[in-house]
Amino acid sequence: MKFLREALDKVKPHFEKGGKWEKFYYIYEAHDTLLFAPNHTTNSKGVQIRDAMDMKRLMMTVIIAMIPCLLFGIYNVGYQHFMAIGQPEAGFGDMVLVGLIQVVPILVVSYAVGLGTEFAFSVIRQHPINEGFLVTGMLIPLVMPPDIPLWQVALATIFAVIIAKEAFGGTGMNILNVALTARAFLYFAYPSQISGDVWTYIGEANKAVQGFTGATPLALGAETVESGKNVVASLSAYGSGWSDGIYEFSNMFFGFMPGSIGETSALMCLIGAFILIFTGVGSWKVMISVVAGAFGMGLLLNGLAVNEFMAMPAHYHLVIGGLAFGTVYMATDPVTASQTETGKWIYGLMIGMLTVVIRVFNPAYPEGIMLAILFMNVFAPLIDHYVVIANKKRRLQRATV
Repeated sequence: MKFLREALDKVKPHFEKGGKWEKFYYIYEAHDTLLFAPNHTTNSKGVQIRDAMDMKRLMMTVIIAMIPCLLFGIYNVGYQHFMAIGQPEAGFGDMVLVGLIQVVPILVVSYAVGLGTEFAFSVIRQHPINEGFLVTGMLIPLVMPPDIPLWQVALATIFAVIIAKEAFGGTGMNILNVALTARAFLYFAYPSQISGDVWTYIGEANKAVQGFTGATPLALGAETVESGKNVVASLSAYGSGWSDGIYEFSNMFFGFMPGSIGETSALMCLIGAFILIFTGVGSWKVMISVVAGAFGMGLLLNGLAVNEFMAMPAHYHLVIGGLAFGTVYMATDPVTASQTETGKWIYGLMIGMLTVVIRVFNPAYPEGIMLAILFMNVFAPLIDHYVVIANKKRRLQRATV
């Protein structure tokens, strides 16, 4: 590490004002502060509250919380591959290898293209590079299906960084979640690759069958509106051709089902939630309120059910689709979520309720968590505004002077 520190100090004058690489200073600074603690402190005038949690540690904590979802997603991609081709006896190593082959390129493209875009804007606009994309670069692959074309990942990442982040002024200024913006872009621009059936197997190039897809559990639920079949029975019976009970409740909770890379396992999301709550990085109020809103709306629809999808048990909504992942990693985004304590409860409840409403009443879009979070991102400042106004009114009523 001493050698690396000396190497960085040696080239630093070239990046400082007057140096031949002056316009690339912020790229140098980004790498320097990522590897080592900054050598400057906050202004010594006035009272300052200091602790060990800076931006880099905050972002790294979120990344650590996402690792369980990433590792399980890699394994599950391989698991679904071998289940689809009728080889459930395949070894753990073989499953992980298939998952790595599918997932790692998506991860690399996300980070390379996203950081490249941020570096370009840093040079053009001459502003510092923040650590925000360290998290976004991980989130984008986790909300993608394993067979997504890499050029689409690159295009969605560029769009999200420019439109959802840089257009608003960079890290901390955006009003929309950047990773969800990338997914929303692909959903509306290339819906056949991002929605509908999900990937389970990609064959070798010289084989006649190149791929195998299957319906998502939410798509099966939407189909019961017309068919009149019981949702739970349809889910339990699905996949009898290659994996009995693929959409059993336990399978969906543990994550052994096809889907986006990081969204299938509610259990892994719970582990991530514990890490975020224990470290104080994620808001437990937002997480609990999203779950309460989804579960409560599910119960309400059960009581008003006029079709089988509305009658689906409310607890199924908590493990189907990306609700668990969105609750833990997207809804709790400290930049785009509500900031006031009361606002967090309102914000989370609305996300949970809207998710279930979109799922049940919009057959064209069986998943709802993405649109619900993006919609509430826009309204989060308004929620906080009225919470603050209400607090002021209460205090003025108590004032005696």
